[in-house]
Order: sequence, then C-alpha cells, then structure tokens
Amino acid sequence: MKNTTDLTQIYLDANATTPVLPQAASAALSAMENLFGNPSSSHITGLKAKNLMEQTRLRAQTLLGSGSGKLIFTSGATEGIQTSILSALIAAKSSMSVNKSYSVLYGATEHKAVPESLKHWLNVLDVRAEVTAIPVDRFGLLDHDFITQHAPNALMICTMAVNNETGVYQDLCALENTIRHANPDIFWMVDCVQALGKTELDLKSTTIDYAPFSGHKLYAPKGIGFVYIRDSAPFTPFIAGGGQESGLRSGTENLPGMAALNVIFEMLLNTESSPFSNSAQLTHYRQQIATTLTECFGDVVFNNSFEHSVATTINFAVPGFSSKEIMDLFDAANIRVSSGSACSSKVTRSFVLNAMGLPAWQSEAAIRMSFGPAITQAEVDSACARIRTASQALTQSCMILDDTSDISDRSDLDGLLQLRSGASCTWVFVDSSSKQALIVDPLPELQHRLETLLECQKLTLVAAIDTHGHADHISGREALAARFLAEQKSDALGWPMTEAHIEHLGQQLQTIAIGSKQLLRLPTPGHTSDSISLLLCEAPVSASQLAQQTQYAFCGDTILMGSLGRTNFDSSSSQALFNSLKLIRDSISNTTLICASHDYNNEFTTSLNAEVSRNELLKAVINNQISVDVFQQHKAHLDTHLNDEVGTEIMCGAIIGNCDRSNIKEYDAISLAAAMKQDENVCIIDIREPHEYALNHSTQSSQNVPLTRLVQFIQEHQNQKHKQWVLVCRSGSRSMIAAQAMHRLGFEHVSHLKGGYALSS
Repeated sequence: MKNTTDLTQIYLDANATTPVLPQAASAALSAMENLFGNPSSSHITGLKAKNLMEQTRLRAQTLLGSGSGKLIFTSGATEGIQTSILSALIAAKSSMSVNKSYSVLYGATEHKAVPESLKHWLNVLDVRAEVTAIPVDRFGLLDHDFITQHAPNALMICTMAVNNETGVYQDLCALENTIRHANPDIFWMVDCVQALGKTELDLKSTTIDYAPFSGHKLYAPKGIGFVYIRDSAPFTPFIAGGGQESGLRSGTENLPGMAALNVIFEMLLNTESSPFSNSAQLTHYRQQIATTLTECFGDVVFNNSFEHSVATTINFAVPGFSSKEIMDLFDAANIRVSSGSACSSKVTRSFVLNAMGLPAWQSEAAIRMSFGPAITQAEVDSACARIRTASQALTQSCMILDDTSDISDRSDLDGLLQLRSGASCTWVFVDSSSKQALIVDPLPELQHRLETLLECQKLTLVAAIDTHGHADHISGREALAARFLAEQKSDALGWPMTEAHIEHLGQQLQTIAIGSKQLLRLPTPGHTSDSISLLLCEAPVSASQLAQQTQYAFCGDTILMGSLGRTNFDSSSSQALFNSLKLIRDSISNTTLICASHDYNNEFTTSLNAEVSRNELLKAVINNQISVDVFQQHKAHLDTHLNDEVGTEIMCGAIIGNCDRSNIKEYDAISLAAAMKQDENVCIIDIREPHEYALNHSTQSSQNVPLTRLVQFIQEHQNQKHKQWVLVCRSGSRSMIAAQAMHRLGFEHVSHLKGGYALSS
C-alpha cells in the first residue's frame, strides 16, 4: 500500500479557523480594488466606503438581534474580550467597598484568552479581586449552584456560548436566570465566537453586557471581528486615537474585512440561497462522521455529549493511541484535525476535558474534528472515505486489526521496536524467521496494541519480562501472560523458569533463546532490590565474548539517559547500584545500546560512552575513580534533585546530564535538492511511522525508518556513522529530535529537513 500521489486536503479544523468563502474573498478583493476609500473621508470614495461599513453593521445588528446595543468592529475576538473586560472592571472599581472581598468569575472551560485577560487587567487597574473558575459537570455545563453562591460578591462573570474544544453550548436563558437572581448588577460577558452561524442569537432579549465575535471562525478573513455592548453597559475605549467608530474604537477601519463579513451576514440572513446548512443537516453530517469513526476505530470514545453540543464539533479519543499518533496519521492522509499534544515526552492534556472530569487517558488522547456550517454532503462523504483510508493504513502497521484487509500486504516486523506512553518505554523484539517475540517492561496503556501486534504478525510470545517492580505504574505483564503464556512458569518479574545458563564473572546467568538470539538475565539491584538487566546477544553466547556479542542491554531504570536510577525507595540500595554499574560495565561493550524503561528527553537510547561523557558520577564508577562510600554520598545528593511534581509521573531518576541539543544541520527543499545533486551518497530517511509512510511519501525517500524502530537502525548502522543521513518527517519536529539522538551517539553528519514535508512543496 504505497501512495506517492498527493491527496486532496480534507479540512476538519474549522474551530481553529475557516477558509475564506469565495464570495467573501471576492468582496474583500473588490473593496481593496474599488471601495478603497477611507470611511472618514467626506468625498464620494470615502462615502461609498462608509456606506459599506454601515451596511455591514446593520446586517450584523439584524442577525444578532442587538436592538439598541452598540456594535463595534474590532480586529478580532481577543480585542473584543479586552474591550469588554476593561470596560467592566473600570466601572466595577469605582463602586468597590474597602473592606469587602471580591472575585471575577469565568467558566473553567473558557478559552485561555479570558482568564489571562482578567488577570492582566486586574493587575494593570490595581483591582483586588480573586480570579475564580466556575466548575463544570461531566457534560461541560456550568455549575449553577456555584454561580449562585459566588456571584453576589463578584465584579464580573465571563461565560461562553459554545466551547471551542467540545462544542458544548450553555443554556443562556437558564444561565441568565441564575446570574441575575444572584446578582442583578454583575457585568456579564459571553464569548460568542463559536456560536455565530451555529445557534440562534437574540441579544436584545438578554441581559448580556458584552459579546465578542470573530470573523475568521466563520469564513471571513483574519483580522476582523466585532463586539456587542448592551446599551446600559459601561464602556471604555480600548484603543484611542482618531475617533473612528464614533470615538468608540479608533484606528482606520478594516474595510476589506467588513466587506467579507457583509457577504457572510447576507448568507446567514437569506437562508434560501445560502451555502450554510441548517441544524438538522449539520446533525446528519456529524452522525455520518461519528459512525465512520466507530466503524474504523471500534472502541472510539466521544468526549463530548452530542446532546449538549453543537453539531459541528466532534471530540474523541481512541484507546491505546495518543492524540499525536492520530494527528500524525490523519495529517499523512491529508485530513486536518486538532490535538493538544506536541512532540515531547511530556504528555499534554486538555484543560477543558480535565475540568469535565474525564479520565486522564481521554484528555491526553483527545482529537477535535470540527467543520463549518457551509460544509457540503460531498465534502462529508470525502472525509469519511479518507478516514477509512487512514484506518486501513493502521492495519499495515498492525496497530489495529481489520479482518477485511489483506494481511499479505503487511511487512513482517523484524528486530527491535520501541513503544511509549508518555516517558515510559516498552520494548518489543521480534525474530521474523522463527516468528518469536520478547516484550520488556510492558505498559498497561499499551496492552491492546501489544496484543494486536502479536496477533496481526502471528507471533509466538516467548516471554514478557519486567526489569523491576515499577513504582510509577502497574505492569501490563500479567494480562499478557494470562492470554499468551498461561502455561509458562516464571518468577515475579516474568523470567521463565529455565535450566540453561552460562558462567560470567563467577555468576551463573540464566539464558533463554529468542529465535536466533539469546537473552541473559543479569541481576542488577540498586534502583530496586529486584532490578535486573536483560542482555540480548548474538547466539551462541561465548562467556569470553559476551560484551562484544551483546547488542542491546535492557537496564530498566538502572542507567537512564542523563542520569542514574533513583535509590531512595524503601527497596533501594545505592551500594548495590554501585556494584551493579560495575557489573554492567563488564558485561557490555561500547557499541551495546542501553534501552531504558524511561526516556524523559526524547533521546531513545544511549551507550556507556555517551553517558560517561556527560555523567561524572557514572564516569567515576566505570573508571574505578570512586569508592562505594563516596558514591553513596554523591548518589544521595543526586536524588535530592528529583522532581516528582511533574504531572502524575514518579520520576525514576534526577536528570543532571545535559541533553545533547546540538546545532543540527537543517535543509530546506531547495538546499536539499542541491545537496543531493552534488553528492549522490546523501541518504534520505523518512522517519514517520509505516502507516503514515504508506499513505503518502516522497519518491526521493530511500528508506522508511520509523521512530519506533530508530534504535534498531542505530544499532545496525554503527559502522556507517560517517554517512550523510538526512531525516524527514511531517513537520520537522520528529526529524530534529531523532537527528539530535543520532548525533549524540556519534553520527556526525546527520541532518534533517526543516519544516518537513509540510513546507517542502
């Protein structure tokens, strides 16, 4: 399944921004070419410009039902928010009592522009009031009892009509009743950015004081917006100057933006000839997309209740997948969606879903699909077809099972695979010739994926082994063993009972076969009393050549990238760690790759040489320059640098070594083409995952080496560190961190394509 042709774009990120409708773009261009006059000018060209501006305002007033309220054009919603908050707080300050405590309230799921603006203006205006979040329930609906309790002493309350992440809408009538019964005089701002074109608004019939709007969220250009201000609400100009907008908002008006808005307003008002779909049709589109997601990802979970959300937003999560993995998959399929994750070991959670009380995994795995009300049936059909194509690509990577797909098209996995959940790592080794597999440190979050991988690749699981008892998570080993190793007898960490062993440094090391490799069990207590290291070696193992034969050392948290495993658990012993480090030194070579249980800085793997070069304490142990007593003192001091306040993770080592963030050479498309023309030995490596590569890749890519298999690639090419490797990914983020990891391990001429495929066309 190799698709090297460009796929048409499927845009499902309308809550972030929308394309400008052709009619709106034409109107804006016409305004720039023909109605370019300054609305403040008194000549005919200026009068025509002013007429367009007032026509746009009139249509907006009709559409919003603003009545006698003011409607001021702005640069966008953020300016409207500043205008609203500044006006309300200046007025509120003048009526504050000296000995009374005050607050300003905002919904816990509000766009960050609201609480940050509140904090800013409270500080600038020296208004002493506490910024307080209003809780929401599991549906994202505001807690009315909380409002009733806190509104009497609040200066201002900020809510939103429709949430940008979930599409959840608030019942403004019920909310108004609660607010005004609690405090008739409180100033009330409603963020209406996501409401326009999706819900009915009649502002004159409400007591909403301020309502900001944005043009680019509804098919108008960026840089134009407007704000409604109730006739009785206080107002202070946010921008002073030439007195435009009747002195309410100075600055020469954005006439092209207004011309575009004028067309959009006309479409919303004249529904018969409008490209905008009605609520029933939009609901049908949402259901069609949701059904497709369920068919393609059977255990998909929808994070927003459709009953309480506008039809244009779907927020979902797929168990076993991070939001970034789904984001990368869809982007490779040219489907544009939104997620909260970045290319980092620190998992980013949605504060909106957290506020709703959803489980952490749903917040971490959340994907938002959003479309505008001008979407067509043909576009929805295309989107659903492309989602199916994307999910089928996952079957090629054995990340999901699909009985309807041709399994013969899936390439056999051979070698080492690194899977992650946050900073925690699971390692899978597969011997393709024997179809045998080993799993080291299986994470419960990856259980479904591991089971799918074994089933899809038709592998026999030889062992699932933990390198130690993990303090930061429950092992996924027992569940795997119950399904695939029910008859196997093993110890507490999953090491199979065996009589096979070799002698090494006076110890009898147990060994098992994994296809053509041998796995040795090396006791390395210290981080915990039960810590072991697993050495994967070329077979047959010779006691005298063990270090040279060891390709990978799964050391758990004994040696971490940039640190050593912590030794302040009850079962820890720094003295034992000292001895274990020496044993590891004598059991592996400088080319052996150390595969840790945690990777806090996206470094993938390491070696003794790489760690000794930046970890002075480890260097002293390896070179016999420190006694065990002095080591214990230094190790105790090192553990004082531990930071367990990082999310919910228990840090398994204090990171003290500097992470290599070398100045990696960066190409753009032009300079890379020139380099390839000049040197035919330049080798391009596409480091996206196989399903991304299958969906869309450049014919120039000589090899696909996904990040999950980067460690295998590094091990296989240690004798080619001089080569010109150029790494490529979707955006340039993954290729940069992979290049930095390879550079740290001696690949001196590794480089990457800045901006990735996204900016290379």
